[in-house]
Amino acid sequence: MKGFSNRWKDFPDYIIGITKEIWEDRGVSTLHDYYAPDIVVRSPASVVVGNADVIGATMATLAEFPDRRLLGEDVIWSGSADAGMLSSHRLLSTATHAGDGVYGRATGRKLRYRILADCHARDNRIDDEWLIRDQGAIVRQMGTTPEAFAADLIAKEGGPERCVKPLTPETDRPGPYAGTGNDDPLGHRLREVIERIMSADLRVIPEAYDRAAQLEYPGGVTGHSHGDADRFWMSLRAAFPRAEFEIHHVIGRDDPFMPPRAAVRWSLWGRHDGWGGFGVPTGAMVYVLGITHAEFGPWGLRREWTLFDETAVWKQIHLGSR
Repeated sequence: MKGFSNRWKDFPDYIIGITKEIWEDRGVSTLHDYYAPDIVVRSPASVVVGNADVIGATMATLAEFPDRRLLGEDVIWSGSADAGMLSSHRLLSTATHAGDGVYGRATGRKLRYRILADCHARDNRIDDEWLIRDQGAIVRQMGTTPEAFAADLIAKEGGPERCVKPLTPETDRPGPYAGTGNDDPLGHRLREVIERIMSADLRVIPEAYDRAAQLEYPGGVTGHSHGDADRFWMSLRAAFPRAEFEIHHVIGRDDPFMPPRAAVRWSLWGRHDGWGGFGVPTGAMVYVLGITHAEFGPWGLRREWTLFDETAVWKQIHLGSR
């Protein structure tokens, strides 16, 4: 790959390899090499600008979860070495809560949860990132709820006025990547499914999904078939029925030894004014950043992974309904 070390046989090898080197091999210092000094890292919980803060957050996570593993399930990517490449990377993480930290005093609990991350890389460095951890799965395995965790976090951070503000269009910062993906038909196929769902046309689920589809959703939830897909998407959209829906990035790929697949990054931005997955409507302004991966088979969409951060949604509800 032009501009990248010849250690890496291809772009997925680079993404999976540096992730392991940084986290599991304890090469935190390699972030100086692999991340740009002024990188913008957006997670639903916050926007971090600059490699120094990324290194600090990485060390804090490893202090709390010293045996954390990040198992790369897939890298769905687009772009070129000249223009820069965008990876949508799906990870399964395992960890033990063995140290004190943001999740409280060490509990010894064993955790398992997924992460979806979109990363832009050029010349062997990542300079723009969108990162979603399944915080709902993490806190439930800790014995609490996303709603309670968010309220406690606001208090720990100094109250509503001083706490860290979640990602919204108002707190976002521009980065160097302005691409929107590729023009592969598999990406367009997934995009159409999500757009129809978000426009309240849930007839698309029995039309587009395999009847035996396996579904992986926030909170570590595994579902199957049309009914579980309908319940998940309906509960989200019903909570924010008038929120503005936007597709930000679309990739489709059909690679050797891999199923045909696609990745879409999307968002909702609007008021919590409906009865759905987030309780009594509060009128709070909420931004939901989501990433969806899908694999396709002969009878339609056969596997789906969708993530957003439930704790970040609840934090915005708490802050906006005071």
